[in-house]
Amino acid sequence: MSLRLWPRSLATRTAVVLLAGLILVQGAGLTIHAFDRIDLLRLGQARALAFRTMALYRMVVVTPAAERQAVIDEWPHGPGLHARLADTPPFALLPPAPFWVQRLVRVNFGLAPLPPRWRPKRIVVLGSLTAPRMVVGLMMPDGTWLNLDVAVPPLQLWHSPAFLWAFALMTVVAALLTLWAVRRLTAPVATLAAAAEALGRDVNAPPLPENGPLEVATAAVAFNTMAARIRRFVQDRTELLTAIGHDLRTPITRLKLRAEFIEDEEQRRKILIDLEELESMVAATLAFGRDARDGEPVVKLDLAELLRTVLDEAADARPEAADAVGYDGPAHLTVRARPLGLKRAVANLVSNAVAYGGGARVRLVPPTAAGKPVVVEIEDDGPGIPPEALDLVFEPFHRGEPSRNRETGGVGLGLPIARNILRAHGGDVTLANRPAGGLKATVTLPG
Repeated sequence: MSLRLWPRSLATRTAVVLLAGLILVQGAGLTIHAFDRIDLLRLGQARALAFRTMALYRMVVVTPAAERQAVIDEWPHGPGLHARLADTPPFALLPPAPFWVQRLVRVNFGLAPLPPRWRPKRIVVLGSLTAPRMVVGLMMPDGTWLNLDVAVPPLQLWHSPAFLWAFALMTVVAALLTLWAVRRLTAPVATLAAAAEALGRDVNAPPLPENGPLEVATAAVAFNTMAARIRRFVQDRTELLTAIGHDLRTPITRLKLRAEFIEDEEQRRKILIDLEELESMVAATLAFGRDARDGEPVVKLDLAELLRTVLDEAADARPEAADAVGYDGPAHLTVRARPLGLKRAVANLVSNAVAYGGGARVRLVPPTAAGKPVVVEIEDDGPGIPPEALDLVFEPFHRGEPSRNRETGGVGLGLPIARNILRAHGGDVTLANRPAGGLKATVTLPG
């Protein structure tokens, strides 16, 4: 469960960690503030208790003994304070107050402006500031005790609304700044991922801007250097392949001319067949190199119309399979692609299905949601391909089973060309044997 709840995005993870740290720091600061506020509130309670008690004591001690009870009854000492005169100190069912509480109360008693002869001879403090009430006994100079039962109000740590509003505002502002900083700091990672994806589709993708913080700029320089090396490697291999194919055309033409002078008809026919096959291989090699270096721009096109056009051309090329060629899908679907390259890739797949499977049924599936791919399925009723060779057929010059040999056409570059073109569009093509027999090619394109 924890792994499922943990976000996958780097920006979200960083934001969660920072916000969790912010909450912990704010909570710790709030706790420290609360403890400091408790000490201040207790000090204030001790001072208020001493002032209320000493105010009543001062009025009682200067009053004749016969009138003291009347003064106590008439004194507006406020709620929570009960006073009485006694000959003995208070004996409440309360323990003696802790030393620090007695010290606070006695210190505040000492602040009251009384002459030395009227000051209490003895002070007894029972209870605590953390208890609901306290009992204080003050012995007057004549030996009479003024005993007071004082209610201790509970501490209200969060009584200040301004503090909570300030704390909430500070937390919100810090969270917004954290989210903004995380998005700014992780944006280069998304840019790098998009550049890597673009490089996988097209080796001639534009380079990354080499600016920003030092680490980001260093990563951009390293990525651009890697992309340049990949482009140079692909270009060198492609140019080598194209040059070899181009140079072979002249000797092939000479051999074809010389073969015409061979008197043995059977030998001349076999040599010309081999030369035709070799020439078709050279032509396919040149086409493969040309597709690898193609710089055709990306435009909007109607994919449904393109598929119907390819099927019509396949039916015209093989009239005997015209009835086995069909299209299923929406009347129109717009995608962004390179028209000639995409048509060549689809045509290669359709021509393979018609040549080796006796027909081609094309089904176009629009994207099911935003960000989902467009799917094109091409099915035939042929013998299929052995499962272990489903990926090998995409290697250049690889031929499959005997039903797909040179005599039936092709030199093993049709499927590699189709896959290269589709991957350059950000899509792909896969092959799978149908349970009912035949082969299905599944093409995916960005929606």
